[in-house]
Amino acid sequence: MKTVELYARVRYAVMIEGISERAAADRFGINARTVSKMLKFSVPPGYVRRKPPFRPKLDGFTGIIESILAADRDRPKKQRHTSRRVFERLRDEHGFTGKITIVKDYVAGWRQRTQEMFVPLVHPPGHAQADFGEAIGVIGGVECKIHFFAMDLPHSDAIFVAAYPAETTEAFCAGHVRAFSFFGGVPKSILYDNTKIAVARILGDGRRRRTRVFGELQSHYLFEDRFGRPGKGNDKGKVEGLVGYARRNFLVPIPVFESFEALNAHLMDCCRRRLSDCLRGQDGTIGERLKRDLAAFQTPLPAPYDACEKVTTRVSSLALVRYRRNDYSAPTAYGHQKVLVRGYVHEVVITCGAEIIARHPRSYEREDFVFNPLHYLALIEQKINALDQAAPLADWKLPEEFVTLRRLLEARMGKKGKREFVQVLRLMEVFKIDDVAAAVRDAIARGAVGFDAVKHLLLCRIERRPPRLDMTIYPYLPKATVATTSARSYMELLAGEAA
Repeated sequence: MKTVELYARVRYAVMIEGISERAAADRFGINARTVSKMLKFSVPPGYVRRKPPFRPKLDGFTGIIESILAADRDRPKKQRHTSRRVFERLRDEHGFTGKITIVKDYVAGWRQRTQEMFVPLVHPPGHAQADFGEAIGVIGGVECKIHFFAMDLPHSDAIFVAAYPAETTEAFCAGHVRAFSFFGGVPKSILYDNTKIAVARILGDGRRRRTRVFGELQSHYLFEDRFGRPGKGNDKGKVEGLVGYARRNFLVPIPVFESFEALNAHLMDCCRRRLSDCLRGQDGTIGERLKRDLAAFQTPLPAPYDACEKVTTRVSSLALVRYRRNDYSAPTAYGHQKVLVRGYVHEVVITCGAEIIARHPRSYEREDFVFNPLHYLALIEQKINALDQAAPLADWKLPEEFVTLRRLLEARMGKKGKREFVQVLRLMEVFKIDDVAAAVRDAIARGAVGFDAVKHLLLCRIERRPPRLDMTIYPYLPKATVATTSARSYMELLAGEAA
C-alpha cells in the first residue's frame, strides 16, 4: 500500500470512524507512535531534522573552508578552488584527517546557500545598454577576430549590432553614431560596464572620471551615462544577453564577407527583421514597443559625431607619423612639423593646421609601414640615386608602360633620364593615374619620349583638345611647301620694295 493511501485510511479510521490510536495500529499493522504522527499531518511530511548534523572531524574546519571560498569571489573563475583542492589544503596545511566526501558535501551546500539572488526589474522607455562582444569571421578571405558593438533598448528589446576589426576608441564612438542613426534618436541614458574607453579611473567614492573622447561623445549627444558595478555583468543583463544572442543567431555559421561594410549591412538587416518579433510576455511586436522608446528619446538627432581618436605628434625625418604602433607616411615637405592624427575605424587622416596632408587605410598590424609613394617623389627627384632603393616605391604596382618609359628615358639620357622619369611620376600628385598612364602610352606610340611630351599629351587629354597636329591624319588640309631661300629671291624682294 502506498504511503499516501495508508495515511488517508489511518486518519479516516481514527478521525471519522472514531477508533482509538491503538486499535488503528493493530488494524493496519503499524506502530502506535506512527499513528500519532499521521494524525498531525495530512500528507507524509518527509524527514525533518531536529538538530544540525554532528560532524566531529569537519566542524573545526568549517571556518577555514568558508574563508577560502569567500576569498575566491574576487578571483578569476578559472582559478577558484575546487572541492578537491579545498580538501587537499585542509589536509596538507591544517592537519584535517577526514575524507573528501564530507568536504565536498559542505562546499556544495555553502555554494548553494550563498548564490546571488536577483530582483525582477521594470525598464521604462528611453534608456539603453551598450557593450562589446567577440566572434570569429572571415573578412576578405582572412579568418580574424570580430569585435562587435551591441546596443539594447531594454523597454522595447530593439537592438543594434555593428562589427569592427578591434575594440578601440574609434569603434566605440562609431558604434554609437551608427546606433543612434539606426534608432533615429538618442536615449536618455546608456548603461556601460567600466570599460577603459569610457572610464579613465574609478575614484574612491565610486564616482568615475571619464576619458576625454567619451566626454566629447557625451557632450555632443547629451545623454546621461550610468555604469555597472565592477565585475558584475548582471547589472546590464539585457545587453549581456544580446551579445550572446547576436553571436548565436547573426554570426553562426561563421560569417564570410568581403569587407566589414558588407558584414555590417548583413547585421543591420538582422536587426531590422527582429523588429517584427513578438517576445514572450510582451504586448505587441518589438517594433511597436520601439515607438514608446522613440517618444522618450531626445530630439532632434544632432549631426554625426566625428568618431575618431585624435593624437598630436610630429613628422619624423623619414616623413613618417606613428599612430598605434604603426608608421604612416606624410609628404616630405612637412618633415619635422607638428601634425594631428585622426584615427578612424578604417582610415588614418593626418592634418597640419587646417590642411589634410595625408590619408591612409587603417592598419591593425603591429610595427607596420603604410606608405604613399607620391609623398616621397619630390625628395627622390632631388636625391635621384635613391630611386632604386626607396622603400616607399618598392611595392608600388605601376602599369607596364611606366617601365617601358623609364627604360627608354635612361637609354637616351642616362642619369638625367631617371630624373625625368620621376618628374613624370610626379604628375600623379595632381592627375589621376589612368590619365597619366594614357599620356605615357600616347607618348611612346608617337616616339616622343620625355617629360615635356608626356605633360603636353596629358594636358591635351584633360582639356579635351588635340595635341600638336600630325598632318598625316588631316589629308583634306592644303599641304605647305617650304623652299630653300636664295640670295636672288632676297634681292628681288628688296627691289620691289624700292619701286
